[in-house]
Amino acid sequence: MATDLAHFELDREKTVLLVVDVQEKLVPNLPQQVYLRTLANIRFLTDCARQLGVPVMVTEQYPKGLGHTVSELKAVDDEKTFAKVSFSCCGEPSFMEHLQGLKRSQVLVTGMEAHVCVYQTVLGLLGLGLQPHLVRDAVISRGKVDYLNALELARAAGATVTTAETALFQLMRSSAIPEFKAISALLKERTP
Repeated sequence: MATDLAHFELDREKTVLLVVDVQEKLVPNLPQQVYLRTLANIRFLTDCARQLGVPVMVTEQYPKGLGHTVSELKAVDDEKTFAKVSFSCCGEPSFMEHLQGLKRSQVLVTGMEAHVCVYQTVLGLLGLGLQPHLVRDAVISRGKVDYLNALELARAAGATVTTAETALFQLMRSSAIPEFKAISALLKERTP
């Protein structure tokens, strides 16, 4: 029986990178060592997305109460940032309008928390017929059980679960692309 491999592939012309709710007041409740690795992976992906011309969208859950995107990701602020109160990004009309305007069918999903806003967003994207790729080393929850459950449920629902480097190399496809030298430098700086 042949597998539909298109479900697993990423194409930079069809992909948008989504950073979900990496906000100031959520950070103190996270396991800090895991958070720092997750943050580094999100930053790595945003830097690579810029090099590859992949649009980046950022959300903030109730920023009045939870603060704004962490300062380490402030460079992402020149991208589109959407405030929301719905746990799923898909419940925010301005987010949906922008996403649909991009006319991209694949969403590389990062952020927090994996079992709440990230997971509900993955379900919303699937419900719209889009292909979410959940980046397991670029999402986080306060608890490991919730994190693992979110990955398991997302995969069972139809999302592709991947890693930052796997996604990046899929987006590049070849070392012959003009952006490879700059991205190679980012890879060398990276601590997996």
